[in-house]
Amino acid sequence: MHEIKNFCTFAADMVCFDHKFRQSKHIKHITINTNQLTRMKKSFFFLTMAVALLLSSCNEPVQPDQIQVNPSPLQVKAGRVTAEMKGTFPEKKFVRRGVLVVTPVLKYNGKEMVGDPVTYVGEKVKENGKVVDYAKGGTYSQSINFPYEEDMAVCELYLRFEARKRNKTYDVPDLKIADGIVTTAMLADASNVPGQVTGDKFQRTIQEMQEADIMFLISQSTLRSSETGSQAVKDLCNAIKDANNNEKKAINNLEVAGYASPDGGMELNTRLAEERQAKAQKFLQDNMKKNKVKSDIQANMTSEDWEGFQAAMENSNIQDKDLVLRVLSMYEDPEEREAQIKNLSNVYRTIADDVLPALRRSRLILTTDIIGRSDEEITDAVKNDPAALNVEELLYAATLTNNQAEKMDIYKQVTTQFPDDYRGWNNLGLSYMKEGNVAEARRCYTKALEIAPDNADVNYNAAIAAMADNDVDKAQQYLGKAAGTKGDLNTAMGTYYTQTGDYQKAKTAYAESASNNAAVQQILNEDYAAARKTLAAVAEPDATTAYLQAIVGARTNDREAVYSNLRTAIERNAKMKTRAQKDIEFSKFAEDETFQSIIK
Repeated sequence: MHEIKNFCTFAADMVCFDHKFRQSKHIKHITINTNQLTRMKKSFFFLTMAVALLLSSCNEPVQPDQIQVNPSPLQVKAGRVTAEMKGTFPEKKFVRRGVLVVTPVLKYNGKEMVGDPVTYVGEKVKENGKVVDYAKGGTYSQSINFPYEEDMAVCELYLRFEARKRNKTYDVPDLKIADGIVTTAMLADASNVPGQVTGDKFQRTIQEMQEADIMFLISQSTLRSSETGSQAVKDLCNAIKDANNNEKKAINNLEVAGYASPDGGMELNTRLAEERQAKAQKFLQDNMKKNKVKSDIQANMTSEDWEGFQAAMENSNIQDKDLVLRVLSMYEDPEEREAQIKNLSNVYRTIADDVLPALRRSRLILTTDIIGRSDEEITDAVKNDPAALNVEELLYAATLTNNQAEKMDIYKQVTTQFPDDYRGWNNLGLSYMKEGNVAEARRCYTKALEIAPDNADVNYNAAIAAMADNDVDKAQQYLGKAAGTKGDLNTAMGTYYTQTGDYQKAKTAYAESASNNAAVQQILNEDYAAARKTLAAVAEPDATTAYLQAIVGARTNDREAVYSNLRTAIERNAKMKTRAQKDIEFSKFAEDETFQSIIK
């Protein structure tokens, strides 16, 4: 009896009541603040130790008190579960020699996550802790900050106690203070942000240009066999024949231009340019007739080739060439230009010998269309001889199939044949993202960034993969280099801010984006009208779209919206049934028969 009396005496001191107080059955309470002011009728935490003792020794009934958690229920924000708890120790109740250690514990799926303990001590205790004055009482405050894990949706938050007086420790049961976690923020999935392909530069038809000059003597327009038989002229004539006969080529344009150098009178130069053009054209027509080539020939002439003269001077090593170029810029009139240059007698002799002869010419210009492989030929080559394709053809080949496995194989081939082309690595990373293989996607993006570290599209994709991997620090680095991407940077930035818990910046970043992730932000900001509008405008609604619509229905007490959208979500993705079974967003419907029929 003496030991029981001591237990009861300590318990009464520690939990702030004596024999008379027990007779009155009045109990002071501790409040734990909450934004939602959710009241949970539970046993009050630091009285639990005394309750355990008294029930065993004194057999006194105890009424539960009101406890609040901020927030309650718990919520995931920025990938973590945080909450604040506050309360009061009543006046003249905390035992002077007592010690109370309070430790928050999150229990889930057979596991425990333990927070940092807080120690409260009576005023006569000589050890570290927050001192609670016996006469005035004191305040209780504590917080939790746990990393979120996927199986935490069904959980319970407890307070665990260690109660001591002098050298004696008393067993106190854990006290449950919160049930469940709102995990809606986790539906802002970076994997749903569309990636950006770095495209090919494939052109079915490309053009090649080939030129040849036929040179003339000063003041003459006579064709010389040494000129018409030059290798350049022969090559051009053969190219015309090949373009006419090769089914993968076609003559796009054929041009003959006659020129005269800018020395001499305008009338003479005009006649010379016209004659040089006409004779070169006649030569070309005869050659084409012999080779049975039919094509129109465009003809033009330049009386005084000042443009060619200026280019020749700029590329020459003639002394005082800058002085000649200054004359060209100062005078527009051809005769004045010629007179001023001739006045530079020493320079002009060099010009006459080294520059002007090359301007007395006819130019033959062939533009040929090179016709590339057809889609069928490229597809066949990918399957049978991918090494025969160039990088542009391979990248283009990936656009010819909607089969993701085939696309991945093509991009792997690009990285094998052309490992220094960042586009293959970037696009292969996109394929891995669509498979859900974030680790491989990040590896590919890293390779692409080694080759093109400042490419906006690759940085954009790398940021999405980093967010999907909950690596928000790296995501921030990549987003800093993603300006100018062709991807949906607003949605990416909004998702980043949602993941980091800055919902106001997320709202600004999303702007008018009609996406699931934008709707998550609106739900978290309790803007349900905007969320409905956004979800209704999603271009390709999926299971998440319908699930979010069901959450909006639950939060606005729209029972039919909950039912219809949950059915749709589960039809689109059966995994949504498992999520709904555990989701505290639907706690109000837990006992509803229709709801149960949907999620079972």
